[in-house]
Amino acid sequence: MSRSDDILRLPPDLPVPIDDGMASHLLGLPVAPRSLPSTAGQPIDLSALAGRTVVYCYPRTGRPNQEPPEGWNRIPGARGCTPQSCGFRDHHRELEVLGARVFGLSTQDTEYQREAAERLHLPFPLLSDARLELASAMRLPTFEVKSMRLLKRLTLIIRNGVVEHVFYPVFPPDGNAQHVVNWLITHPSD
Repeated sequence: MSRSDDILRLPPDLPVPIDDGMASHLLGLPVAPRSLPSTAGQPIDLSALAGRTVVYCYPRTGRPNQEPPEGWNRIPGARGCTPQSCGFRDHHRELEVLGARVFGLSTQDTEYQREAAERLHLPFPLLSDARLELASAMRLPTFEVKSMRLLKRLTLIIRNGVVEHVFYPVFPPDGNAQHVVNWLITHPSD
């Protein structure tokens, strides 16, 4: 079975998410110390990383052989996790040159994420917050659909364990990595 749409492309009529203020408290916030499972095999504590770290938070990656939840494309900000991940994959080398490591973060479990990381050839780990430990500790914006609590799409630039910049809302998701690159170019590390 295959999907009725192209998982790699965004539909032209997606609703644009609005800034609901749910991420306004994050700028300058120390990252909560939580050890998260990663697709690289070892747990990662974002609060303990030195230098710059880019963490793009996304609701859930889809699979080419599964339809998305009913009404998914009508939820502002829901659709686009695969194109967003591919954008960070395609800009990964640039981000490294600019001194940033990259992680994707969702509430999906590591096994589900591993399939996506391998299929999309992601050169960076995906982190699982399946128990919503980091999301709860930092009050990351979430939403619910089909009994799943998912992260709203946002991107954090973290510097030495403190949130230095927040992209929220993120739209379109496939342009997020380029926006991060542009921000890093205009805000070089000391």
